[in-house]
Amino acid sequence: MDLDKKIQQVYIIGSKGIPANYGGFETFVEKLTAGQKNKQIKYHVASRSDNGELAERYKHFDYNGADIFSIDIPHIGSAQAIAYDYKALKEAIQISKRQQDYRPIFYVLANRIGPFAQNFAKKIHDLGGKFYLNPDGHEWARAKWPKQVRKYWKYSEKRMVQAADLIIADNPEIERYIKKEYASFHPKTTYIAYGTDIQKTKLRSKDKKVRDWFARKQIKENEYFLVVGRFVPENNYETMIREFMASQTKKDFVLVTNVERNKFYERLKEKTHFDRDPRVKFVGTVYDQELLKYIRENTFAYFHGHEVGGTNPSLLEALSMTRLNMLIDVPFNRAVAKDGAIYWRKVNGDLATKINKTETYNIEQIASYTEVARKRVEDEFTWDYIISKYEGLFLS
Repeated sequence: MDLDKKIQQVYIIGSKGIPANYGGFETFVEKLTAGQKNKQIKYHVASRSDNGELAERYKHFDYNGADIFSIDIPHIGSAQAIAYDYKALKEAIQISKRQQDYRPIFYVLANRIGPFAQNFAKKIHDLGGKFYLNPDGHEWARAKWPKQVRKYWKYSEKRMVQAADLIIADNPEIERYIKKEYASFHPKTTYIAYGTDIQKTKLRSKDKKVRDWFARKQIKENEYFLVVGRFVPENNYETMIREFMASQTKKDFVLVTNVERNKFYERLKEKTHFDRDPRVKFVGTVYDQELLKYIRENTFAYFHGHEVGGTNPSLLEALSMTRLNMLIDVPFNRAVAKDGAIYWRKVNGDLATKINKTETYNIEQIASYTEVARKRVEDEFTWDYIISKYEGLFLS
């Protein structure tokens, strides 16, 4: 039994688990554990049993020095994420009880289990522990959810905020929203951002992998605008495509996304007729991280259309790697990029005009945006800095 009061036990619930295959929370947990500096913390991470071979084979295994505990998921459609978090937190509390942990911390990522939050908080407090929450972005505002699901997300958020001992927001605007929206609960909040990798790609222009990809997609370095992200309506693909098509640029628009010929794709085609514009190129996903870095580093400019998240991982990657960034003008994005980007609104002609204007920029003008964006990332968003902030919080 772990009776060592010097070791702070931290249970992380809500990611699919590590090793990380994809996703923001998964990458966060991977980086937090791999980059651990202070050995006075012991991490325990819940993992879905379908998250890779280790989780399938073992109930407990060690990874990045963390104890990973595997949770079986009932196959119940869209409710399985709720069931997973519920089972994972229940199991974490059991492990902590068995170990007789001293003041454990249970850190829950996302607002999925609101109806049960008060009950869990009581059990955690009975152990002498603390219940921390990362509320993520405005899940209830996502266009992909039907109305009833959005109502659930909003209710769940309210209950989670009410039950948590501390809310850790990854964006100052999320922290502001929580304080204002739930002022009657007097929530205790803090801000710790998401991090990003600042290493340049190891690939070179002449590498076979690079030349093959660019040849196959019929794209040339520095001759394309880029977007990387999930293919969902709230990322504003319609506005970006329509405005790009209305611009005078001869460059391509490269969309690195998990496009499927689904209803959204067909509706987009019907509304914008992008299939008639040879400049618009859906190129599928790129899982090779070095190649994706190269594609980002060699784009002319990057579009970012996310408007309901907190600090979006793909935005940080863009600021860290891309020379010129063009972001939808919402408070989340301004809080991250500040003066290191160009901002556009969902007004007819706004983005198209700004695309045309970028074509007139000289090297110095572009370099000044690049410099400010890189400095923002180096000052506040490196994984090294984020890990230090988290460790300081867990040990305070």
